[in-house]
Amino acid sequence: MSDQEFEFDEPVEPTFVARLADLSDDVEEDERARALRAGLDDYELEEEDLAVLTGELVAEGGPTYLPALPVLAIVGRPNVGKSALVNRILGRREAVVEDKPGVTRDRVSYKAEWNGRKFTLVDTGGWEPNAKGIDASVALQAEIAVELADAVLFVVDAMVGATSTDERVVKMLRASGKPVILAGNKIDDARQEPEVAGLWSLGLGEPMPVSALHGRGVADMLDACMKVLPAVSAVAKEEFGGPRRVALIGRPNVGKSSLLNKAVGSERAVVNDLAGTTRDPIDEQVDLGGKVWRFVDTAGIRRRVHLQQGADFYASLRTAAALERAEVAVVLFDVTASISEADIRIVDMVLESGRSLVLAFNKWDQLEDERRRYLEREIEQDLAHVDWAPRVNISAKTGRHLEKLVPALEVALDSWDQRIPTGKFNAFLQELSMENPHPVRGGKQPRILFGTQASVRPPKFVLFTTGFLEEGYRRFITRRLRETYGFEGTPVEIGMRVREKRKR
Repeated sequence: MSDQEFEFDEPVEPTFVARLADLSDDVEEDERARALRAGLDDYELEEEDLAVLTGELVAEGGPTYLPALPVLAIVGRPNVGKSALVNRILGRREAVVEDKPGVTRDRVSYKAEWNGRKFTLVDTGGWEPNAKGIDASVALQAEIAVELADAVLFVVDAMVGATSTDERVVKMLRASGKPVILAGNKIDDARQEPEVAGLWSLGLGEPMPVSALHGRGVADMLDACMKVLPAVSAVAKEEFGGPRRVALIGRPNVGKSSLLNKAVGSERAVVNDLAGTTRDPIDEQVDLGGKVWRFVDTAGIRRRVHLQQGADFYASLRTAAALERAEVAVVLFDVTASISEADIRIVDMVLESGRSLVLAFNKWDQLEDERRRYLEREIEQDLAHVDWAPRVNISAKTGRHLEKLVPALEVALDSWDQRIPTGKFNAFLQELSMENPHPVRGGKQPRILFGTQASVRPPKFVLFTTGFLEEGYRRFITRRLRETYGFEGTPVEIGMRVREKRKR
C-alpha cells in the first residue's frame, strides 16, 4: 500500500462543507449536471447505464390505514399439529415446526386468505392446565389469543382422542363465549376417519377430520371457519400501514422480548431466563413517542455451531426473513457482557441486508463503573465500522430511556429515505476531486465523469469513471458524503462503472 492511500484516512477539513454550501445554487448545479451528463455520450455506455441515468425514483406513499381483518386463533394442547396446520393454511413453511412438544411459545399472527377472504391467523403455544415456569407463560398467551379472536379453531389429536387436558381447554373456550370449530388432526387417510367420532364427547358439535401433513379436509374446515368469522373484526384494531417496521435483533437473552413488552405496555411476548425463548417473529403495533410503529421481536441469533439442528435453526431463518421485511433494525447488546464475535456478525448481517441501523445497549441499569470503561473501548474497537449508527442506552426491564429510541429511529429512517439531487451530488464530486484527486496508478489517473443516486432505501450511488477507483478512495467519498449530508443510521453504497471513450 502506498503513502498516497493513507492520506484518504485523514480527518475531513471543516471548510469543505462550508465551501460546498457557498457553491450551492440549484440552477448552476443543474446546468453543471446536464453538461457532465452530455459528456458521457462520448463514452461506451451499456443499456443498464442508460437505465440508471434515466431512471426516476418513485416516492413511497404515506402511512395508510387498513381494515381490521377478522381473527382466527388456533388453540390446543402441545404437539397436536397447530403450527403444521398454520403452514398448511398459509401454503408455505412460515411457523417453526418440530416433532416435539412446546416448540411454539408466543402467539404469532399471520396474514392468510381463503376464497378471496383475508383474515388474521394466530398460532399459539400448547395450552396445559396447572403449567409452571415458561409453560405457564405459554398457556397465558394462548388464553389471551382466545380473548382477542373473533373465532377459535380448536385442534385435537384425533388418533389419541379426547384427553383430560382437551376437556379443560373446552371449559376455557366455553367461558370465552367465542364460536369454536373443532378439528381432529392427524387423519392422514380415509381408513382413520372413524377415529374422529370419539371427539363428539367434547360437546363442541361436529368434529372435522383434517390432516395438516397432507392437507386432507383442510378446505372443508376453512369453509366452516369462514361461516363463523365476521366480515370486519369486532376485537382487532384497524391496522396502520406504512414505513415503520422495526426489527429487534440480537443474541439470545439480550432483552428483545422485554423491550417489546415494555413498548407495548403488556406481556405480549413470553420472557424467560432461558436463552432462546422466542422462536417465531412476533409483530405488534406499538405507540411510542406519539407515533405508531410495528415492532418485530425475533429469535436470538446463536453461533453457527448451535444452529445446525431443530427449532433453533428454523427460528434463525425466520429472523433473517423478518429482517428483510423490516425497514430499520434495532440491534440489542447486553452491556453486562463483552461485545462478542456473534454481536459483530449480527451487525454485519444488518449491513448486508441494507436496512437502516440503531444500536441499543440494554441492561444499562446493571452497568458498573469498571465495566463502563471497558465497554467504551470495545465499542471503539469492534463497532468502528458502524460509528455512523445512532446509539441509545436503555433498560428494557425498567423502561429507562425507552423514549430515546424514537428520535434515533426517525433519524435512521430519514437517512434511509434521503435523496441527493443529481446537480448537488456532482457539485460535491467536483469539489472533492479538485481538493483530493485520485492518485496516479500505472501512469493513469482515474477521473469521475458523472455521478447519480440510483436508489434510496438504502442510498446507492453510481459513479461513471475513466478508471478503477481504489477501495480507500471510495471509503473517502463515503466519509465525505456522510459529513456533508448526514446519512446517520443508514449504510451507503458507492458503485462504479468504468467506461472507455468511443472509438472514432
